[in-house]
Amino acid sequence: MKSKLIEVKDLKKYYPAKKSSIIGKTQYLKAVDGVSFYINEGETFGLVGESGCGKSTVGKSIIRLFDITDGEILYRGKDISKLNGRQLKSYRRKMQVIFQDPYSSLNPTLTVEEIISEPLDVYNIGDKGQRRERVIELLEKVGLNKDHLGRYPHEFSGGQRQRIGIARALSIKPEFILCDEPISALDVSIQAQVVNMLEDLQEELGLTYLFIAHDLSMVRYISHRIGVMYLGKLVEKGPSDEIYNHPAHPYTQALLSSVLEPDPKMAAKTIKALEGDVPSPLNPPKGCRFVTRCKYAMKKCYEIEPKLKEISPDHSVACHLY
Repeated sequence: MKSKLIEVKDLKKYYPAKKSSIIGKTQYLKAVDGVSFYINEGETFGLVGESGCGKSTVGKSIIRLFDITDGEILYRGKDISKLNGRQLKSYRRKMQVIFQDPYSSLNPTLTVEEIISEPLDVYNIGDKGQRRERVIELLEKVGLNKDHLGRYPHEFSGGQRQRIGIARALSIKPEFILCDEPISALDVSIQAQVVNMLEDLQEELGLTYLFIAHDLSMVRYISHRIGVMYLGKLVEKGPSDEIYNHPAHPYTQALLSSVLEPDPKMAAKTIKALEGDVPSPLNPPKGCRFVTRCKYAMKKCYEIEPKLKEISPDHSVACHLY
């Protein structure tokens, strides 16, 4: 049985927004409000949901780009949520990130060699010659070559720039990589190549991924388990095939029905379009967060917040219908 590399317990991230009145209390935007899940060593956990649901905030909190409001982030059983400075540096070496926009995440004034070797410089790994060899090795792993060493980011296509970002993330041999919508800014023809490369690298290097994306079909392809987020909460989580074959939460069902089929003959299904807008995270509904858009809403949905309940092995849903 695989061991847990990362375990998130009741993670909360609130941002102070404004006071309701001159003498009133400060209001808080609850970007993430009590999220719990784990990621086994060597697996991919997919996190999906609408824009603004908090999935990227979860990912960046795990790798400590953000300080959290409350909760625990366990890395091999040790809580890293309160670490800072020198204590955190050793853990940051084990955790890297692939950003959404491959252009803005690369320094335009640095060459490819300088970009990929920068983490090696920070952690004083190897001498100049060894670092150059490591950069060439990484470029070959991601489908580029040593002829690209002296070029700048603007000289590459979007797909090539993302490959450079992946090489940089791999440079110091991390155990865990946050993939924060790494394919959303790429052409459709390039997306599959990047995802296949990530899978090959995972198998070769034993990497663990948190894969955040909007494209549900791609998340199903790469993920072992999936979590569905809505307005700062996890509403459903479970094995990838179980979520896709037996979606339990009305929100998950709506998301899946909106995935386009490549075969027109198979596209006759009815899309379960959601009505209404997402409530403000400054003032979320008292009961179920999804109640304002759910056609199955009952009286207690407005009054009592549903808790995640296991409905089959490792498959949990937060809904009063179960």
